[in-house]
Amino acid sequence: MKKLFLIIGAPGSGKTTDAELIAAKHNNITHYSTGDMFRAEVASGSERGQIIETYISAGNIVPIDIAIETILGAIKKAPTDVIIIDGYPRSLEQMTELDKYLTNESEVKLVNCIEVEVSEQVARDRVLGRARGTDDNVEVFNNRMKVYAEPLVQIQEFYTKKDLLKKINGERTIEKIVTEMDEYIQSKI
Repeated sequence: MKKLFLIIGAPGSGKTTDAELIAAKHNNITHYSTGDMFRAEVASGSERGQIIETYISAGNIVPIDIAIETILGAIKKAPTDVIIIDGYPRSLEQMTELDKYLTNESEVKLVNCIEVEVSEQVARDRVLGRARGTDDNVEVFNNRMKVYAEPLVQIQEFYTKKDLLKKINGERTIEKIVTEMDEYIQSKI
């Protein structure tokens, strides 16, 4: 049985870096982002990959059922039994659809959803301070923050009711954050 950990957090919360560092420390953990999974599916040349390509190349969002099937397929094929996915779910629809699929799924178990908490100011300072690309500007940040924050309370409530939400303070040094997150994940596997 594959054990799945989801990591959510605001833009600039460090969730991707945290997940990458944890996976790099352990040979029994695989880290994915949803974008990585879509690209791998397209590269595989599969029928689903061809469908995904038509949406991505047109700049459209991949339909939720195809996205979930791709995610679960990547998890099942992962070289390890522990998988961390960062930045997912980003919406109530993604959360409820993933939950529906996992309810009927015997090969994958959601162990936990970890939220890396940072204030909007810290997130803004980090994103605008790194300015890696054209999407790291105030306007885009404000939109990304709004998209993240809108469903957040309902996502928190959903995973809290299932006793699956763990919050981690993301406003400390990366070492402290990664150590706490890693120890927590290790305690659950």
